[in-house]
Amino acid sequence: MNPLKMTGLEIMQAFAQGHFPEPGIAKTMPMKPVEVEQGRIVFSAIADERHTNPLGGVHGGFAATILDSVTGCATHTVLAAGESYGTTDLNIKMCRPIPFNTPLIAEGKVINVGRNLVISEGYIRDEDGKLYAHATATNMIIRRSA
Repeated sequence: MNPLKMTGLEIMQAFAQGHFPEPGIAKTMPMKPVEVEQGRIVFSAIADERHTNPLGGVHGGFAATILDSVTGCATHTVLAAGESYGTTDLNIKMCRPIPFNTPLIAEGKVINVGRNLVISEGYIRDEDGKLYAHATATNMIIRRSA
């Protein structure tokens, strides 16, 4: 498999199926894709004692990283072969503290695709649907020079 010849959707599907090694951030912030489709991705994620802030709770950076990942990966699913992206803006609203050792569901959805920018949104919820954090993101499409 040559990722340079694959669409973003094909890359994300191959990643979810274990055909590519997981990135280092997925070891630091335990997350993995469980659903992938055009314009949408769902990750499972879980915060543990490695993610504490000085007050002993889950650091806000955990939610920020997970939300940046799902909004970016949702963006990736709409890209053509050879294109990549970079986050230019990430706006996060924390709704309640992220719990420790609780399976969470993080979903990213593309809401607009332009010529150079993709706008997406993401959510972190528990298995009962309780909302913990929400984000909107803007990603710049990066095209390789010929």
